[in-house]
Amino acid sequence: MILVTAAYGNQGQRLIPLLAQAGKTVRALRASGDLQALKALGATEALQGDASDPAVLARAMEGVETVYHIGPSLHPREEAMGLAVVEAAERAGVKHLVFSSVLHAIEDRLLQHRSKLAIEQRIIVSDLNWTILQPTNYMLPAWSYPVFRTEVFRLWWSLDRRQSLIVLDDYAEVAAKVILEGAVHHGATYELSSGDCLTAYEIADRFAKVTGRPIRAEEVSADAFMVKHRKHHAMQALLDAGRTVTSADFPYEFEVFRAIGACYSESDFVGNPNVLTWLLGRTPTTVEEYLRKEYGRFQAAAR
Repeated sequence: MILVTAAYGNQGQRLIPLLAQAGKTVRALRASGDLQALKALGATEALQGDASDPAVLARAMEGVETVYHIGPSLHPREEAMGLAVVEAAERAGVKHLVFSSVLHAIEDRLLQHRSKLAIEQRIIVSDLNWTILQPTNYMLPAWSYPVFRTEVFRLWWSLDRRQSLIVLDDYAEVAAKVILEGAVHHGATYELSSGDCLTAYEIADRFAKVTGRPIRAEEVSADAFMVKHRKHHAMQALLDAGRTVTSADFPYEFEVFRAIGACYSESDFVGNPNVLTWLLGRTPTTVEEYLRKEYGRFQAAAR
């Protein structure tokens, strides 16, 4: 059995179907929400609970051979949850722990990297067989659809700084491969990037090429981007109630966004495509290829 944590996030929604299609039994854990949605993805079992709660984790680990741990995005207790998962996996005698970390976790100007680095450090001294995946920044529909609608590509850091990117579907394919192949990946840490390392202006040019319309790159503040694009359910509830969302409402998330903006404005964030190419057995999806696929879906939905 395979346990997937934070199972209804961007990764889980792509990974669970791949594991189910491979005939694997998947137990999915999420903090809240509709458990039937997890079963619709292909999970055999769906659990709800806090990934830092020892009782929840003990139940989740029962009979599990492989754990795929995804830290909850921008969560102030991400480190505590990750450490708890590692310790629970040790107690349960899990055969393989796969941890979804981040490219260049050692870059500690980025607050979320500090959490992931602490988890990585705990993993490598554990009694577990482990694999650490280090993806760069994702390409997602939430990243592209606002541009299709507004013809403006917005970032909250300097527009002439380069960033490496990865299509989340490619990443899910690699994660499934590592889980399914098991032992050949024990003790490996994989840095995962596509071949694209682009400035905001270059990304805007890719959008323009795909849509056939002029696309403008625009730098905005971290706070403005946070309120406009980071609309998870708790934030959306405040907005729906007519509240003005500020950093007082979500202090850690705003702090993370501000740190990202400062770091990425000071230096490029660069990865290498060789490992991803090897694991996929093909050339990674490019930004332009990704945008063409998503733009087709966007147009179909608008009809």
